[in-house]
Amino acid sequence: MLMPKKAKYRKKMRGGKIRGISSRGAFVSFGEFGLKAMEVGMINSREIEAARRAMTRYIQRGGKIWIRMFPDHPMSKKGAEVPMGKGKGETDRYIAKIKPGKILFEMDGIDEKIARRAMRLASDKLSVKTKFVIKN
Repeated sequence: MLMPKKAKYRKKMRGGKIRGISSRGAFVSFGEFGLKAMEVGMINSREIEAARRAMTRYIQRGGKIWIRMFPDHPMSKKGAEVPMGKGKGETDRYIAKIKPGKILFEMDGIDEKIARRAMRLASDKLSVKTKFVIKN
């Protein structure tokens, strides 16, 4: 699973609402086809890995896949039935904060029909609505 090798701080604050649209990473750069986020969300590193595996298995040996997001934000969680107080919980998972318009995955070296199906399988694993896009 994806996670940062090293972080300046072990636990980060949640931050506020994720606002606006993505200005960076909003266009297909590396491949021919892309999967674009259509809504705000927080994508877990497990979801990213599940989507990657689904795509890779479908396209078998053809093509190349780029992951255009990285889960660098730690989310903490306290154990079940733990009383209030006693500090913040331990880091439970890492997430990537996603804005609408962000390209999540890119693909190249395969037919459009296969790419569409692979991206659909990946999209089913993610917690945000997505759209298949082709490079202009």
